[in-house]
Amino acid sequence: MNAATVTLYTSPGCPDCQAVRAWLIQHEITYTERDITQPGVAEQAKRRYGVRIAPITVLDDTTYYYGTADTQIPELRRALDPGT
Repeated sequence: MNAATVTLYTSPGCPDCQAVRAWLIQHEITYTERDITQPGVAEQAKRRYGVRIAPITVLDDTTYYYGTADTQIPELRRALDPGT
């Protein structure tokens, strides 16, 4: 897998957040997690990416994905492992 810098915006109890997190862990992709329920984090996500719902997965601070895990994981697979 590609060595992109990955940031995952999550919220507690979010099943899609858990699924994306599990996929990243399974593929040994290092990531930083940001909880959108913490003060200012949702507003920061909205300002940077236009959404403030979790999960939001950001690659190298330039490319981002949001929506369900079923939507994000295929995109992440293509972005992080172009050989697939």
